[in-house]
Amino acid sequence: MFNYQYPHPAVTVDCVVFGLDDAHSGGAAQRANRSTTAADGRDLTVLLIQRDLDPYSGAWALPGGFVKIDEDLEAAALRELEEETGVRDLYLDQLGAFGTPDRDPRERVITVAYLAIVNLFDHPVTAATDARNAGWFPVDELPRLAFDHDVILAAALDRLRATVRDEPIVFEFLPDKVTLRQVQATTEAILGEPLDKRNFRKKLLATGLIVPLDEVEMDVAHRAAQLHRFDRERYDALRAEGYRWNA
Repeated sequence: MFNYQYPHPAVTVDCVVFGLDDAHSGGAAQRANRSTTAADGRDLTVLLIQRDLDPYSGAWALPGGFVKIDEDLEAAALRELEEETGVRDLYLDQLGAFGTPDRDPRERVITVAYLAIVNLFDHPVTAATDARNAGWFPVDELPRLAFDHDVILAAALDRLRATVRDEPIVFEFLPDKVTLRQVQATTEAILGEPLDKRNFRKKLLATGLIVPLDEVEMDVAHRAAQLHRFDRERYDALRAEGYRWNA
């Protein structure tokens, strides 16, 4: 192996995992006195792990860890997510690198951060390996985070909010069959602001990618709404031809 003459830093990956939380996921402690932003009592939340090792033992942090010497960055991110939270098969996009010299008290560490989205209708979350606990926290009710994870999380939230206007990323949070109300409420939860109902639905349907189904939502207290599905295959084909989403 080549003997490199200059000191070089360690490399880690950190994952900012967003999801739509509900009463069936996360712990009760972080859910007390919370406000709801999305329909059906769901909030935009971020997945955190409680560290079981020093430094910052007992503190909350983003899931992540050191990259193995023979490991691809994305593979490392997926491995750490599965090892620390049990989550796999999710949307993943590289956010960027963070390398302030004193960001890690152990040694010089550069981290490559990823933005991830989990569909909580399909993915349970459990803590494992060096994580004492794992839970979902509303993005506006976060505990103090270890390392520089507050900076990384803020950058990921900015990226998510910018992306939701230019790509149909909102459907990564939702089940295959959804109401237009759910799509709007989820978009509002991501953006942190209300949207005009008529304009939102008009633009959404104008894409031609929202397919109405001969089904309505079940077991709801309000008037049952028609279900729709996002035509992902058609979107991928149109995108390859230069189509740009702007719903």
